[in-house]
Amino acid sequence: MTATLEQVQGTWVQEWDPENPAFWESTGKRIARRNLIVSIAAEHIGFSIWSLWSVLVLFLGIRYGFPGPANIGKALFHGHLVTKADVAHAAADKFLLISVPAAIGSLVRLPYTFAVARVGGRNWTVISALLLLVPLLTTYAVLKPGVAFGTLLVCAGLAGVGGGNFASSMTNINAFYPDRLKGRALGLNAGGGNLGVAAVQLVALAVIAWQGKLTANPRTLIAIYVPLVLLAATAAWFLMDNLAGMRNAKRAMRDVCKDPHTWVMSFLYVGTFGSFIGFGFAFGQVLTVQFKADFPTPLDAAYLTFLGPFIGSLIRPVGGLLADRLGGARVTATTFVLMAAAATVVLEAHTLGVYLIGFVALFTLSGIGNGSTYKMIPAIFAQRTSTFAEARRLSGALIGLAGAIGAFGGVLVNIAFRQSFLHTGSAHGAYVAFIGFYLACLVLTWAVYLRPGRTLRV
Repeated sequence: MTATLEQVQGTWVQEWDPENPAFWESTGKRIARRNLIVSIAAEHIGFSIWSLWSVLVLFLGIRYGFPGPANIGKALFHGHLVTKADVAHAAADKFLLISVPAAIGSLVRLPYTFAVARVGGRNWTVISALLLLVPLLTTYAVLKPGVAFGTLLVCAGLAGVGGGNFASSMTNINAFYPDRLKGRALGLNAGGGNLGVAAVQLVALAVIAWQGKLTANPRTLIAIYVPLVLLAATAAWFLMDNLAGMRNAKRAMRDVCKDPHTWVMSFLYVGTFGSFIGFGFAFGQVLTVQFKADFPTPLDAAYLTFLGPFIGSLIRPVGGLLADRLGGARVTATTFVLMAAAATVVLEAHTLGVYLIGFVALFTLSGIGNGSTYKMIPAIFAQRTSTFAEARRLSGALIGLAGAIGAFGGVLVNIAFRQSFLHTGSAHGAYVAFIGFYLACLVLTWAVYLRPGRTLRV
C-alpha cells in the first residue's frame, strides 16, 4: 500500500514510497518539493552562520587586537609600534579563528544526522534553526573593541552548530526522493545551502557600503541574521513533514562504518567539500596576506571574497545533474584532474588576475565535485542492497558521516595555510599539499569505481 495525502497524520507521513511512479506523481513529488524548498532555505541560513567568522575577521582590525600591514610602524600595539611579526601573528590568529567553527561543524554533523531519524526531519529542522541563535546572540553581546582572544575563540566555536544543518538536511532530503532524482535533489539542496557562504559575504559588503569601510560595525552583520533564523524556523514548523519510516534507521551508522565504501567516499568528500568550505573560510585572509599591496586592509578583500563561494555553490547542482547523466565516478575523477591543474595555476601565479582565475576555478570544480560525490553514495547502496528502505537507511547514514569527515577537510585547509604562511611567508607549501591530495583522490576514484573489472557502476 502506498501513502496518499489522507495518510499524512499531523506532520508525520506514515508511508513513503517514492520509487512507485504512481505514488510519486500523485502525491510524493508535491510533498518532496515543498520539503526541499524549505530545507534549502534553512540550510542556507545555517551555512551563513557557520561561515560567519570568515567575514567577521575582516572587520577585526587593530582595535580588536589584530594589526594589519597598513599599521606597520604607524600605530601602537601593546605599547610598541606595530611590527611585521605582530602582523604575522595576527594573521595566524585569524586563521585559527576561522578553523574553529570548521572543526566544531564537522563534529556536530554526526549527531545531527542521527537526530533526523530520532525526532523527524521537520522537527529537527526547527530545532537546529533555533540553535543558530546561540552563536548569534552570544557573539553580539561580547564582540566589542578590547575583547579577549579566548572569548572570540569560544564564540567562533559556537558558530560551528551551523555546519551540522547540512548533514541533517541532506539525510532528510535523501529519504524524500527516488533514486533517479537524488542527484538533482541533493545537488539543489546542497548548492542552495552552500550559497550561504557567499551570501554572508554579500551581506557584509552591504554593511560596509551602508556604514563605511572604516566605521563598519561587525555586530550589525550579526543582528541582520537573527530575524532570518526565526523566519527559517517558522517556515520549517508550518511547511515541512516528518517521515515515519526514518525511525526504523536503527544501527545504520554502525553498519555503514563496516563498509569499506564508507571510507572511500569520505576521503573523496574531503577533497571536494573540504576544499570548498576551507577555501570559503580562508579566501579573504589568503588574499590580504599574499597580496598586501592590492589589499592594504582586510575589508578591501571583501569585495572579491564572495565570488568563489558564489560560483561554487551555484555550480553544485550541475555536478549532480552531470552525475545523473554520465555517472558520479566519472565526473568526480575528471573534477580531481582539473582541481589539481587549477591548484597548479594558483601555485605558479605571479599576478592577482591569474591568481583569482585559478582560485575561482578551484571553487567551481569543488562545487561540481560536491554534487557528483553525493550522487555516488545512494547509487552505491542501490546496487548492493535488496530493498529501497535498506538503501535509504545506509545511504542516509553515510551522507551524514561523509559530510562530517568532509567538513573536517575545511580545518585541514586552514591549518595548511596557517602553517605555510608562518614558516615560509607564502601559501606555496599549502598548494603543493593540495595538488598531491587531489591526485591521490583521482587514483582512489579510478581504482575503486572506474578500473576495468569493477563490480559497481556509480
